[in-house]
Amino acid sequence: MKFAPVALIAIALSTAPAAAIEQNCRFIQAKPDREACYKRQEDELAAKRKAPAPTDDGKRLETLRQMRQDDEAVYRSIQNICRGC
Repeated sequence: MKFAPVALIAIALSTAPAAAIEQNCRFIQAKPDREACYKRQEDELAAKRKAPAPTDDGKRLETLRQMRQDDEAVYRSIQNICRGC
């Protein structure tokens, strides 16, 4: 019961800064300053949306191999449990 109001407050607070930045740009009277504000805002959003740097491929491949081995072990154990169910 107490989790829902806390979650709503957290969501409201997390979206408030982005809305505040947009409103601040809207109320700038000088057109060049307003456009510069929007440009900065676009640049910040593009930087946030930029894909994260790729991780080490060796670690990724080793992790995938380990996951496949684990999956195969689970499949073998399932086959041993239920034959022809």
